[in-house]
Amino acid sequence: MEYFLLIAGFICVICGILGSFLPILPDAPLSWIGLLLLYFCDGIETEYWLLGITLLIAIVAGILDYVIPAKGTKRFGGSSYGIWGTNIGLVIGLIAPIPFGFIIGPFLGAFIGEMIYDSKDSKRAFKAATGSFIGFLASTFMKFVVCMAFFGLFIYKVWEFRSIWF
Repeated sequence: MEYFLLIAGFICVICGILGSFLPILPDAPLSWIGLLLLYFCDGIETEYWLLGITLLIAIVAGILDYVIPAKGTKRFGGSSYGIWGTNIGLVIGLIAPIPFGFIIGPFLGAFIGEMIYDSKDSKRAFKAATGSFIGFLASTFMKFVVCMAFFGLFIYKVWEFRSIWF
């Protein structure tokens, strides 16, 4: 049973890392589930404080994943139309069968939203769309760092108790 939990936890952590780039997969929450599965293995000390802190980090990362692109749009002069366009563009970009739709969608959504708000100022609309793209990149980087930290913690815990299994 320990081997199954160990392998399932490892797969969850790896899929969480992939999910930081692919919006189809959950990212930090899935990596956290991998850590949780590890703690069900015999021989691994259950450190509730560590699980609690990592859960809090995973929840905050999950929330910030949706907030950062919208804040990037607003920071670069976007209106609420641009923020809504960013969110709608992300959903459409995920569904649309085009390569890199999850990147192109928020950018185009913010641009179109800003053009609806003020059709005469395309420079401001482009600036807001650029803010959306930068926000998306910042969000992706943050999720990747969190998932890599969870992966490092997973490997450390397995390495620490390797004599039990191997």
